[in-house]
Amino acid sequence: MLTVLIIIVAILIAAGLAYFIVNKTNKGTRLIVSVLLWLVIAFLGYKIYDGIMSPIEFNKEKKARYAKVIDRLKIIRDAQVDHKTVTGDYAKKFDQLVAFIDTAKFAVTETKNIIKTVNKGTTYSPIMIEVEERQVDTIGFKAVKDSYAERDYKNMAKVPEADINFSLETGYVEKVQGIKSPVFQAKVDKGVILVGLDRNLIKQEKEAFGGPEVSGEFISVGSLDDVKVNGNWPPFYDTGESKDSEG
Repeated sequence: MLTVLIIIVAILIAAGLAYFIVNKTNKGTRLIVSVLLWLVIAFLGYKIYDGIMSPIEFNKEKKARYAKVIDRLKIIRDAQVDHKTVTGDYAKKFDQLVAFIDTAKFAVTETKNIIKTVNKGTTYSPIMIEVEERQVDTIGFKAVKDSYAERDYKNMAKVPEADINFSLETGYVEKVQGIKSPVFQAKVDKGVILVGLDRNLIKQEKEAFGGPEVSGEFISVGSLDDVKVNGNWPPFYDTGESKDSEG
């Protein structure tokens, strides 16, 4: 809005100078006024260019910074999902998650169908029939760490290129009466990520909601109000992977 007002004022000034040159000045002063007019035109051109390019450059830098943050939030999400799979709950602190990845193991299971003979009658009048049952056996263990070999999980708590950690909260929600499910959320304020960029554009970004934008003031993964582990970023940040699932 400020840029638009500056451009309008500059146009009015340029128009006034042009009128003044033609109608109110003699030949001796026209040169000076003409130089002033060209300076105003140059300034106007710069502000028009800046008004067009600033949002473009802002969005380019924003997406680059967001991508790094989201990649790290995905590590947090996957680590929390794995932690819940093995322990039944989410970790309350990042150092617990790192220690979990370093030491925990997944059970490797094998599922097979077996045939059993069961009595569908009585003790005195047995009716023996064969039924098929599914049996799950643990056949070994796999280190959780193997799934993070190419990922910087030891620094998952740190917001990329910022001297601050993600906030991490856990809790429980009761979606079905009498049954409490664990939940977690990790997040960071957009202003922390976008520090150094145009303040007006940062303010607009923090007010964004839905569509192709990251909604709200934070980039986050998980929820403290619902049983879900997806992030609040649009799909194009996932580059084809589809691990944002509810669970």
